[in-house]
Amino acid sequence: MKFPVLWLALPALLAAQPYDLLLKGGHVLDPKNNINRKMDVAIQGNKIAKVAPVIDASQAKKTIACDGLYVTPGLVDIHVHLYFSTALQSNLHGDPSSYAGFRAVHPDGYTFRTGVTTAVDVGSSGWRNFPEFKERVIAQSKTRVYAMLNIVGSGMAGREKVEQNLADMSAEDTARVAKQFPQEIVGVKTAHYAGPEWTPVDNAVKAATLANIPVMVDFGSFRPERPFAELVTKHLRPGDMYTHFFTGPAPLLDAQGKILPFLYEARKRGVKFDVGHGAGSFSWKNAVPVISQGFWPDSISTDLHQSSMNAGMKDMLNVMSKILNLGVPIYEVIRLSTINPANQIKRPQHGHLTEGAEADVAVLRLDKGHYGFLDSRNARLDGTQLLVGELTVKGGQVVWDLNGRAGVEWKSFYKSRNTK
Repeated sequence: MKFPVLWLALPALLAAQPYDLLLKGGHVLDPKNNINRKMDVAIQGNKIAKVAPVIDASQAKKTIACDGLYVTPGLVDIHVHLYFSTALQSNLHGDPSSYAGFRAVHPDGYTFRTGVTTAVDVGSSGWRNFPEFKERVIAQSKTRVYAMLNIVGSGMAGREKVEQNLADMSAEDTARVAKQFPQEIVGVKTAHYAGPEWTPVDNAVKAATLANIPVMVDFGSFRPERPFAELVTKHLRPGDMYTHFFTGPAPLLDAQGKILPFLYEARKRGVKFDVGHGAGSFSWKNAVPVISQGFWPDSISTDLHQSSMNAGMKDMLNVMSKILNLGVPIYEVIRLSTINPANQIKRPQHGHLTEGAEADVAVLRLDKGHYGFLDSRNARLDGTQLLVGELTVKGGQVVWDLNGRAGVEWKSFYKSRNTK
């Protein structure tokens, strides 16, 4: 039997194109691998295949020009609220303070457009309702979603009553469910507590110790009975996180505007400070002097929910742009948004472009001009730099493409397919 020459040549043609996708000509920022230069990134299947100064475009089935853009690992946002539970919302008659239903958002609608490929829901669910969150959100999302269990068994199902219930803060039950779902649960969260007791923090730490995972604390009300300095120097362990770092009430500065010594002590102990911007937890009066004195946050996160995304926070890239405009170099801003948070949740397989790692990539444009950035009180800071999400790749697939860089020019597209 005779075969057409094309069939004989096909294996050679396929072998000559070992890569499915090539991101070419961009400036790669990959802090884990100490890369800060123009490089090409090749993807095969769902993995990073090669990162090199020059990769021949003929080796890729598809090439996307990234000249003038930054190519970074997919961003890791470790403070979001994604448990949009209609069951909880119905049971609570639509409690407007609930982050488990009323205020939560669907991840895929708000992550990929800002370069985020991994998101961590922090405390929206507790040990009682995590299985529903897993089935309803985590299993249905293209975004990689992890969770921190709320120390409150019912999660964030109502700030005024549910989240103040000391009787529902079981360390043992929380640890049990965390160990039952080790692939999805990466921490324990305590939030919004208004009372004078240390119970929520101490029970969260106990649960996290039993499950060998970190704690994240939203301190709620700052009360003299439980001083903030004591939280970060005595109650939290190395690797635990305090979120809402730049919230207005946080006592970070002395009367002369200098950073209080206990913050350095806490950092030396290994406590991590997370931005967790939110709708009410980011103040220029703390962020500007703290960052200007060289005390940067350990991780940048949004506290994404319906209120924050329509206020000063907006999205991950807007929060990163704020930190950038306060003088943190872009290379470090990417570190705080990729490998640092990945390590903080003990998922070091994310947040970098190492060959063999899952191909999660953000392609970002840095615009220069005049921009205004709001804090949580609508106070504006003027800046000159703004990050924009051009393209996002999740597991080797393009999931966001602002300017059609992965597309084919329309005349060529229809001509090649002979399609009307």
